[in-house]
Amino acid sequence: MLAALLHSFSWRALRHHPWRSAAAVAAVMLGVALGFAVHVINASALDEFAQAVRSASGRPDLELRATRGALPESLYAVVAAQPQVQLASPWLELNLRASTGPGAGATEPSVPLRLLGADALLLPAMAPALAPQVFAGTDRLAMLAPATVFLNAAAQQALGIGAGRAQAITLHSGLATQQVTVAGTVAAGGPALALMDIGAAQDLFGRAGQLTRIDLRLRPGVTPQAARQALAALPGWPAGVLFAQPQDAVQRVDSLSRAYRVNLMVLALVALFTGAFLVYSVLALSVAQRAPQLALLAVLGATPRQRLALVLLESAALGLAGSLAGIALGTGLAALALRLLGGDLGGGYFTGVRPALHWSLPAALLYGLLGLAAALAGGWWPARQAQRLPPAQTLKGLGLQDGRSSPAWPGIVLIVAGALLAYAPPLFGMALAAYASVGLLLVGG
Repeated sequence: MLAALLHSFSWRALRHHPWRSAAAVAAVMLGVALGFAVHVINASALDEFAQAVRSASGRPDLELRATRGALPESLYAVVAAQPQVQLASPWLELNLRASTGPGAGATEPSVPLRLLGADALLLPAMAPALAPQVFAGTDRLAMLAPATVFLNAAAQQALGIGAGRAQAITLHSGLATQQVTVAGTVAAGGPALALMDIGAAQDLFGRAGQLTRIDLRLRPGVTPQAARQALAALPGWPAGVLFAQPQDAVQRVDSLSRAYRVNLMVLALVALFTGAFLVYSVLALSVAQRAPQLALLAVLGATPRQRLALVLLESAALGLAGSLAGIALGTGLAALALRLLGGDLGGGYFTGVRPALHWSLPAALLYGLLGLAAALAGGWWPARQAQRLPPAQTLKGLGLQDGRSSPAWPGIVLIVAGALLAYAPPLFGMALAAYASVGLLLVGG
C-alpha cells in the first residue's frame, strides 16, 4: 500500500508542474545534445580523414615532405639509392576544381578535386587502392598517356560521370584551365580524388622538377628512426625536409581541431549545469509545496531513506527523459552539421572531407549517463531536504524550518578557488584551469 502511494505521489508530482518539468528536461536535453553532437561530428570527421590518408598514401613506412614549397625531384634519385630504402615513390599533390564538358569553366559549376600525380608502376606495391582500372575499350596503358585521369567514386558522383564510359572534364588551377579525359577509376575512398601520371601532371600544370612528397618503404629490420638519421646525415641533404609517417597527419589534424572541440564541449557542460540547476529549482519548489504530503507519507510509515529515494526518482525521470531526447537531437544536429558545414564546422581543419555520420552506442550511453548524473546532482539537495523533513512540525504548518541554515563558507571557498584558477597557466596546450575556474564560479555562486 505504501509503495503504491509513493509511486502515485511521484507521478502526480511530475504532472503537477508540467512547464517547470519541461524546462528542466529541455535544459538537460540541450546539454546532452550539444556534447553528443560535437563528439559524433569530430569522430566522423577524423575517421573519414584517416581513411582518406590511408587511401591516398597506402602504407609507407616514412614520408618526406618539404616544410615550405616543394621537394626537388633530384632528391628522389638520391633517396631511392640508399641501402635502407626498399621502395621509393614520388608524388605530386594539387588541390584543384573540376567541371564537366570541354571548355567548361565560365558557366559550368565546379567541384573541389584533389589531384595525385604518381608513378603507375609503383602503385600496386605502395598504394594498391590507387591502382588505376581502365574503362572497357580503353587502352591498357592509358595511365601513361598525357592529359588522362582516373577518378574515385566520390569524384565521379560529384561530377556526374557514369561508370564505364570515358568523358572529358576541365581542371581549374587558379585562372588556368586544362582539359583532360577520364579513362577509368580508382578504388580509393574519401573525398573527390583524381589520379594522373606524375610526369604528365608536372608538364600539364607547370610543375617540372617539383614533388610534394616521397613515400618510402624501408627494408626489413630498418626502423623509421634509423632511416631518418641515415638520410639526414647524407652529404648535401637539403634543409627543410620533414620526416613524417601517415598517422602523423591524422594526429596533427586532431591536435589542430582540439581547441574548437574543447570549447564546444565546455559549452555543452555549461548547458548541463543549467539543466542541473533547473532540476534543482523544480524539485526544491515541488518539495516545498508538497511538504504536508511528504509529512503525511512519513506518518504512514515512509522512512527518511524512502523519501530521499522518492525525490531522486523524480530527478532521474527528468534526467532520463532529457538524455533520451538529447541523444536523438544530438544525432540530428550532427547529421545536419556534417551535411551543411563539414566535419570541422567551417574551421578548415578537414579540407575537402564530407564525412558520413558515424553513430556510436558507447558514446551515446556515456553522454546519456552524463545527463542523468546532472539531473541527479540537481535533485540531491531537494531530496536531502525531503529526507530531513520533520513530520510533526510540518503537519502543524511550521513548514520545513528545522532551525538550521546552510553554511555560506563552501560557496565562498569555491568562488575564491575559481578566481585563483583563472591565473593558472595552460595545461597540455589548453586552458583547462580556466574552464575549471568558470565551473567553480558557477557552482560557488
